[in-house]
Parts: sequence; C-alpha cells; structure tokens
Amino acid sequence: MRAMGGDQVEEAVSGAVAALRGATDRDWDVEAGRLEWSCRRTAEHIASDLVSYAGQLAGRPADRYVPFRIAFDECEGPEDVLQVIEATGALLAAAVRTTPREARAFHPYPFRSANREGFAAMGVAEVLLHTHDVAQGLGIAYEPPAALCADVLTRIFPHVRPEPGPDHWRTLLWATGRGELPGRPPVTSWQWNNNLVLPTERLTLQGVTPAAAADLSAGGTGGFEWIEGGPYQGTRDAAGMVVKAYEAGVHRPEWGLFVLVRREEGRAVGGMGFHGAPDDEGRAEVGYDLAVSARGNGYATEALRAMSARALSREDVSYLLATVDLTNAPSQGVISRAGFTRVGTVDDAGEQYVYELRG
Repeated sequence: MRAMGGDQVEEAVSGAVAALRGATDRDWDVEAGRLEWSCRRTAEHIASDLVSYAGQLAGRPADRYVPFRIAFDECEGPEDVLQVIEATGALLAAAVRTTPREARAFHPYPFRSANREGFAAMGVAEVLLHTHDVAQGLGIAYEPPAALCADVLTRIFPHVRPEPGPDHWRTLLWATGRGELPGRPPVTSWQWNNNLVLPTERLTLQGVTPAAAADLSAGGTGGFEWIEGGPYQGTRDAAGMVVKAYEAGVHRPEWGLFVLVRREEGRAVGGMGFHGAPDDEGRAEVGYDLAVSARGNGYATEALRAMSARALSREDVSYLLATVDLTNAPSQGVISRAGFTRVGTVDDAGEQYVYELRG
C-alpha cells in the first residue's frame, strides 16, 4: 500500500501547475469545463481548498471549519494564482506530514471527521478534478498519473467499483460526474467518503479503507501500528473480504472491517466488522479477533457493544448474527457479555453456536 501523504499532495500540485503554466497567456475568464465558474475562479478554489484542509489539520476543530479564508485580490493574472496554488499545496503537504496518525478534524462527508490521509486524498482530488475543469476550459490536455487517481479512489471513494485495468483516471472522472464509462449510468450527484470512526471508552474503531484492506490482506500493517502478535489472521481474512467486495462494487464502508485502536498509545489490538451489508431480512453478521497479547482485557466486548448499538439504531437492521466455535469459550464469553443470546447451532454437525442480538 502506498501511503497517502504529503508526497502525493506535492505530486498532484506540481503536475497541475506544470500543465496550467503553459496556458497563462490564454483567457482565464472562460468557463471551466462543465462548471459555471471561470477558469480563474476554479483555480482560486483549488488554492482555497488546499489551505482550508491545512487549517483543519493544524487547528483540528471537531465541529466546524476553522473560520478563515484567503483572498486573491492581489493576484493580477494566472501566474499569480498558480503561485498561490503552489504555496497552499506546500502548506497542506507540511500539515499532513506533521499531523499524528490518530488525529482527526471536522469534515462533513459523511461521518463528520477525517484523518491526515483523508485530508490528503481530498486535497489531491480537488487538484486533479479542478485542474481537469480548467484544462477543458482553456483547451489544453491534462491527465494525472494513474497511481494518484487510484490513491484517491481507494481512500475516499470506497463505494465506487474501479474500472478493470489501469484506467483509474476515467473512473474518477465518471464518479464525479465528469465523464462516461461503458455500462454505467451517468453520475449526477456524488460525494467522497472518509472512513467511519467509532469511539469507546478505551478504543477507537477505525473503518478500514480498500487501500488499507489490500495491504492487510497482503501481509502488511494497513497503515496501523500493531501491538505484538497483531494483526491476527482473522483480521487479514476479513480485509480480503473487503477487497473482494470493493472490486465487485458491493463494498459499503459502514459494513466492512474496523481496526480496534487503543487510545492510550494509538496501537491496534484487533479487528472487528461485518460480513457485509444487511440482507433483505435486516440481518447482518459480525466477526472479530484480537492479537493474543491483547486478550483478557475486555476490548472485544467493549468494541462489540459499541458497534452493535450503532448498527441496531438503523432502520434497515433487525438483528445481528454471530457464530462461535463450540470449543472457543473465551469468544463465547465475549459475545454473551455484549448482549447476544445463543439460539442454536449452525447445522446438524453442531460445530458452531449461533448467537443473535435484536434491538
């Protein structure tokens, strides 16, 4: 997994500025692509977003944007605007690099917060997409590196099935209403999707993006700092399920894998999540595991209670289901303490108990 950070922000900005700098002698008052903004106004928007995201990471407000803005009154022409884009891009790259991994700040979509990777991905997306808009308005060619587009898609578009092959740029354009893909309907409204984080007394349950899931499934850390013995194999297997669902276009972030991170030092202790979105009966299945060195501290019970409560508060969920091996007494204790009731066995062989929790 390639980390989404300051390097990607700088790469996006430098590529955009290089493309647009060759057209500073053109009329930037024309409309930018399909937007109602002019090319100059769109370029100013890029810089405004970059510095806004840097401000969020620096100030880390929990419930609003930091109340400031930049003005372009002294920008006399396109070259001045491009210099501001370069400067604000550098500010965001620096903020991403110096922000702790566990820190989060307000962003409205869709769970009201984002971490440094989320703000980096959103900054890169703003640069790529709006440079495309400006380039269309100015009549010049622009196409960013496929790897940058893949970075954006796998972090803040987890609900979008990637197009087979290397054409991530066309997928990103389609996902934001800027292009067409064969066999897919036009996109008329969209938003990106930062990962969901659920807090408990001692933990945060951090939603795993397709990018992190691919790394975990392949034997990596997923970008988390793990305690000794982690991640356990069950977490890696669950990450593989996330990757398959993403590639099939059926991944739903709220119904995927969460990594359990201990608040006191920011280290991951295990994984927990769903086997998929609720079925037609409103049933969703849960699973979990912990690194051996983290067991016996009540972490799994604490996390399962929080995750179950959130799931059962939704109208599309009737009950939760879990299966536990007959020989796994510790896991049976976890599921019982979390409020689940044993209702039978999986089949006639009776090798696993079935537990349910209803709202």
